[in-house]
Amino acid sequence: MADISALLHPSVQDRDGLAEFIEDLADIVPNIERDIARLKRSPDDNALIAGLFRALHNIKGDAAICKVDVGVLVAHPIENLLARLRGGELVFSELLAEVILLAMDRLELAVEALSAGKSFAHLKIIELVGGLEGLAQTTGVELDERSVRLIEAVTGFRPVRAGAQVRAAATHATRGAESIAADLKFFRTLAHQFEIHSPLFKGRSGRLLRLALDTNNVAGKPVDPVQLEAAVYMHDIGMMFLPESIWLKLGQLSDEDKRALRDHPAYAAGLLERMGGWTAAAEMVAQHHEMPDGGGYPAGLKADRIVPGAKILAIVDAFEAVTLKHSHRGQSRSLLRAIAEINACDNQFAPDWIAHFNTVVRRMVEA
Repeated sequence: MADISALLHPSVQDRDGLAEFIEDLADIVPNIERDIARLKRSPDDNALIAGLFRALHNIKGDAAICKVDVGVLVAHPIENLLARLRGGELVFSELLAEVILLAMDRLELAVEALSAGKSFAHLKIIELVGGLEGLAQTTGVELDERSVRLIEAVTGFRPVRAGAQVRAAATHATRGAESIAADLKFFRTLAHQFEIHSPLFKGRSGRLLRLALDTNNVAGKPVDPVQLEAAVYMHDIGMMFLPESIWLKLGQLSDEDKRALRDHPAYAAGLLERMGGWTAAAEMVAQHHEMPDGGGYPAGLKADRIVPGAKILAIVDAFEAVTLKHSHRGQSRSLLRAIAEINACDNQFAPDWIAHFNTVVRRMVEA
């Protein structure tokens, strides 16, 4: 067990060193998030695992040099975990990814609080470090359940449908990681085919995916990220079953055009329903134009009947459209204008998800 006395009464030993560590951490964490996203698609990629190991090793080393104890205490057990992953003793899982991302998020918040002279007791860093050390020593069979307990201890809640996530992981294992990866590759290919119909769509799927996954993460990850990724790729594929004169139209749509467009969620959802293992994604796609007040389509569902993944899709899809509309203002200005418009549509989007989305966009603007 590490000496966590430094976390009981944290202090700044070297203010310049702390500032340097915060700056280095801001450079490293996005790369960690990127590699974890890639590992979710290719969990056996040893090069990615080795890269994550080096990143955590660098964080630990930087923290030691800069005299930031909390950085050493958080990074060290994750480094040990990754060493075991690299050695084949453990298998990368969705819940383990969530633990690492949570740890990085809490570390960033802790050093920011330390720099501002504020307490970070509310971040449960002691519980985080204790849980990470337990994970670093656990057997593969217990890894997911220990991950769930750590997340619950630090955030105050058990991951939504944690049992279902573990069961889903077992289902994914039964289907095989290669089968899931192949399906996602197929979905991405379809999304790319959609994008090439207009220069404005270039990179659209990547932007939507990042926004959707980040919003889900801020909320505590209540939506299965794999199903959400599939839904992001597929939600507008149904457009390609309609005449291009409708869905690529620049001017105002006629009532007949609007009626035709209402069919596109059902087309894409129907494809997903016919492929084993993608029922949740199909539901998100089918409902992504529903509205909390019942004014959406195709079924006029109200808030409590719309699945969370569809609520995320509705927001990020609208944000992308509004951002493009204001792109002539420059990136920063268009982001601000877009978020203002999204927040003004209080009857169109779920308020709780708007709050999480605002957090994601605020980070984008600050960056």
